[in-house]
Amino acid sequence: MILSNVDGRSTAMRRYKEVLAQLVSDAGGDPSEAVMLIMRRAATIAVWCEQAEVAMANGGTLDIAEFTTATNALRRLLIDIGLERRPKDVTPTLDQYLRAKAADREVAA
Repeated sequence: MILSNVDGRSTAMRRYKEVLAQLVSDAGGDPSEAVMLIMRRAATIAVWCEQAEVAMANGGTLDIAEFTTATNALRRLLIDIGLERRPKDVTPTLDQYLRAKAADREVAA
């Protein structure tokens, strides 16, 4: 469980799970526990920032100092885990490649 004693059906919690899942995916799918800790904090700040933006868009006020502090903290966390998407290695092994080529030749024959 990500956060105990939290209703996972709330809008904020669903968005938190989405952001966290995307961060994990962008990191290649198997981050260390230390990286997961950073990702959880990043997901929390990202959702907080989104909620602040929605409030502002609906006519509320935005504490620019608080928002800037949060976005800078988020940026630093994302730099720590790597801002760029790291794709999974899907390159086939030599054996897999040779078997696929042999299968292609059999189909063509």
